[in-house]
Amino acid sequence: MLAVGLFTWHISTGYADLMVRVLAAVAIGYAAYAIMVYMIGYLRLPPDILLLALAMAFPSVLLLRLAFVRLTKLSQLKTRVLVLGTGGQAARIQKLEKEGRSNRFSTIGFVALEKLSPRVDQDQIVDMPDDLAAYAKSQDVDEIVVAMEERRGQLPLTALINSRLSGINVTEYQTFCERVQERIDLDALKPSWFFQSGGFRSSPFHRILKRIFDILLSLALLIFTMPLLIITAIAIRLESPGGAFYRQERVGLGGKPFILIKFRSMRDDAEKDGEAQWAQKSDPRVTRIGGWIRKSRIDEIPQVLNVLKGDMSFVGPRPERPMFVKMLTDDIPFYQERHSVRPGITGWAQLNYPYGASTEDARQKLQYDLFYIKYFSLVFDLSIVLQTLRVVIWSDGAR
Repeated sequence: MLAVGLFTWHISTGYADLMVRVLAAVAIGYAAYAIMVYMIGYLRLPPDILLLALAMAFPSVLLLRLAFVRLTKLSQLKTRVLVLGTGGQAARIQKLEKEGRSNRFSTIGFVALEKLSPRVDQDQIVDMPDDLAAYAKSQDVDEIVVAMEERRGQLPLTALINSRLSGINVTEYQTFCERVQERIDLDALKPSWFFQSGGFRSSPFHRILKRIFDILLSLALLIFTMPLLIITAIAIRLESPGGAFYRQERVGLGGKPFILIKFRSMRDDAEKDGEAQWAQKSDPRVTRIGGWIRKSRIDEIPQVLNVLKGDMSFVGPRPERPMFVKMLTDDIPFYQERHSVRPGITGWAQLNYPYGASTEDARQKLQYDLFYIKYFSLVFDLSIVLQTLRVVIWSDGAR
């Protein structure tokens, strides 16, 4: 169901579209069951039970989704947040709430502690209570966010410790914004954050599991799409002069270059002057077949060969060309950190940000790449793969 967008916080659909998505989810579930039966014969259900399950699946999932939509609109399900601070960081939290970037939290007030002029709405400012923990409990606060630019001599450390001991989460501004936006804010980032913050951990065991995940998924994709790949290669050769595949040097793990392979989607003379160019959203160099395989992401499938070879992972930051990497490393802080993991066919940035064709776009995507690297897990990888499947099916995502 994640693959068709049924259980994400961001989706808001009409009833007709919702019914189509539920139907697609049931169809995908049945296809997965059929594959399992083929591989493990004893999982086969009697025909009458299978038909009953299919008949009940559609209305059941539809009702669950409608209930989910209704419940998530209730303020009671939002995290109630008390913010310490009234300055720029506090204003950023208020802006996030007003813009509707997240329906996961609601602020119940901003505690005035700083000597700076407040930058949040006056009607939401509250004085520092004598007993912060008791006040937070009385207001049903779930989380206290420390959003103070100037903390020297002003941070109520004892009150925060007592609040945490009483069962209330106490969170730093940076960590809170990461969770809400699902990206890392480069503007608030300092070098010390990388080792003071949580995450950014990878054990040999997890690396081995990820490699096994990459190999199995790549082999499965290669086998199941082989007829489509052959047809695509023939169509590319028939439409325009040149080979079906496109090979290009990219930068991988540890800054090491490798040759990436994908289907050719542009004219063979797309860079006849020899200079690298950003790919544009509606690039005139793209052929008709190229436009279709780009939209459906078929052009990316040959990269499973790079994954099997070990140059790439299935999920990770997208690899860039060496000349772009040099330019972006000079212009964007912490850009090289994205090379601390293998690049991927799909990634968190590709799901969350539109087609990038500038330094500013690369900067925005880096924030999502760093979030992925920090919070990497196999569950996160699987979630990204399923959401990528949704993008391919519905053509409704970024790239």
